[in-house]
Amino acid sequence: MKVIMRLFAIIHGMMAFLFACAALMLIIIATRMGYMAIIEGSDQSAAQVIIEAVGLLAAAVVALQIAQTIVAEEVIRDADISAPTRVRRFLSRFFVVVVVALAIEGLVATFKALHEDPTQLPYAASILMAVGVLLAAWGLFVHLNRSAEELEPEAMANAKREDVKLQ
Repeated sequence: MKVIMRLFAIIHGMMAFLFACAALMLIIIATRMGYMAIIEGSDQSAAQVIIEAVGLLAAAVVALQIAQTIVAEEVIRDADISAPTRVRRFLSRFFVVVVVALAIEGLVATFKALHEDPTQLPYAASILMAVGVLLAAWGLFVHLNRSAEELEPEAMANAKREDVKLQ
């Protein structure tokens, strides 16, 4: 069984590496886009390109955070996420990144729609409303999960002991 668990850790490590590579490619593309926009001039089209580059950087942050979470939770800690504390911490790390990235993407879509095609504004608004719904759902999850954590105080102690592995 230890061999299988080690194999899963190796696969998780490879996935984290691929997420990190994707993030680096997005950073390179966004940098190139920004550089080209600056060279071509500082007009409205350059601003649009910069805004799109910001959207790519937001996607890169998501990819890097997913890679970091996979490494921290599955490779270094080798944690079992069945305990309420571990689930809350794992999902909270993920939700922070997703909510921020979607909010940035919603703002990028809003700016783009305002300048290029105002008929696209309802779609941009729906992204931002989805961010609000996700944020509310996350808050509800944390609230409800907290009472589950109180039923299992040893799970919080175990999670804190596992945190030492990351220092």
